Amino acid sequence: MHCDAVEVFAAGEKGRGLRTTKEMQAGEVVFTEASFAAVVFDSLYLQVCHNCFRRQANPHRCAQCKFAYYCDRTCQRAAWDEHKLECAAIRQQGRAPSENVRLAARTLWRMQRHTSKVSDGQLTTLDLLEDHISDMAPEDLKELQVDVQKFLEYWPRKSKQFGVEYISHIFGVIKCNGFTVSDQKGLQAVGVGIFPNLCLVNHDCWPNCTVILNHGNQTALDAALHSQRRIELRALGNIAEGEELTVSYVDFLNVSKDRQQLLKQQYYFHCKCEHCSKGIKDDLMMAVKEKDGKKPSAELVKEVTDFSVQKLAKIEEARTAGNFHEVIKICHECLEKQEPVLADTHLYLLRVLRIASEVLSYLQIFQEAAEYARRMMEGYRKLYHPNNAQLGMATMRAGVIHWHAGLIEAGHGMICKAYAILMITHGPHHPMTKDLESMRTQTEMELRLFKENEHVYHSMREAVLSSKPIGGGKVQ
Repeated sequence: MHCDAVEVFAAGEKGRGLRTTKEMQAGEVVFTEASFAAVVFDSLYLQVCHNCFRRQANPHRCAQCKFAYYCDRTCQRAAWDEHKLECAAIRQQGRAPSENVRLAARTLWRMQRHTSKVSDGQLTTLDLLEDHISDMAPEDLKELQVDVQKFLEYWPRKSKQFGVEYISHIFGVIKCNGFTVSDQKGLQAVGVGIFPNLCLVNHDCWPNCTVILNHGNQTALDAALHSQRRIELRALGNIAEGEELTVSYVDFLNVSKDRQQLLKQQYYFHCKCEHCSKGIKDDLMMAVKEKDGKKPSAELVKEVTDFSVQKLAKIEEARTAGNFHEVIKICHECLEKQEPVLADTHLYLLRVLRIASEVLSYLQIFQEAAEYARRMMEGYRKLYHPNNAQLGMATMRAGVIHWHAGLIEAGHGMICKAYAILMITHGPHHPMTKDLESMRTQTEMELRLFKENEHVYHSMREAVLSSKPIGGGKVQ
């Protein structure tokens, strides 16, 4: 763990925070940190390796508890230190408890092995982290008490015994500080972990850092380099010495009062960052179309926004049910109502464009998907921070859709833009950046061919799509 460039300081009413001790450039790694403890989600325990969190088609099962799954023997051996006590507890109880209980137990076993401060690089102990139990709503408290009860049933008699208050503190810390662990591509949330130093980084809706999970190198000969579920805190722009480091706990694409409500609900604080206090970009997120200097009436805007909320719920239902043609039908209805009234940065319009482009591309209707993706990206670029990781991923998806639609120039342009963002947010070694790099090479080659001879490019594309050889089996 490398934390030479940061120090803990008193950040006023936000409590403790972290700040830099030297200047940072965009894309620089501020610090890396391995998880204190982490577990795979209940819903994915069969599909994800419990050691390195990679998705696995046919994983290798722990023969003793029959709950833990691994890529192979190497991962199983690497995980044994962490899994040994868990394995016995699961066998004793006859089944595995929920992810929160498993994470609390792994956390406390690790403390038992090493006391709560694990290494010199760790800037805080878990005892000092906020648990916000006093701020919790009654239903959250009830959930926490159920977890504590389940934990006590699961925790072995032989292990060191902890009081209910301390166990509750650990569950509180998990609730407000648990960090979602993603699969190797960073595309799907597969588990949850505790990263103590990361817990010290305060929130800002327009932050100067981003967090990315980097899975170490599974092919390295030294097993110590395997797994190491490490997060990297990366600078999104230049940061001055002594400046507070911040990350965003929520997606920026919500108006400030909705973001504040979400943060209050989940993290128990009232966000007073500049973007919330001044409502920066709220006007764009709720903007309406002007025609000849005239805005639509307030009644019409209300009618369209109410209609959008109602239809977005219906879209979600149809999507969950796998009824994709219905999703597209509702999207079309919705866009028809929205287009004359809502501006291209309006959140409800952008949500419909995003779902329509994703579902159409899943149905391989690429031309129409590309048009929606293009419009969505125009809105996103006006709203997101230019180096936002979500903007990078959305740009990549839009680029791929354009490429599939045969719009090679636009596709290549977007893939290049996405690559530039991911170099900052993910860094050059992340699997996603590497994928993008090979796409960029491929689209660059196709673009060159397209510019030399459009006709040849299109006939080659047709041939590839229909898998027919060109010119009697010989490529000219």
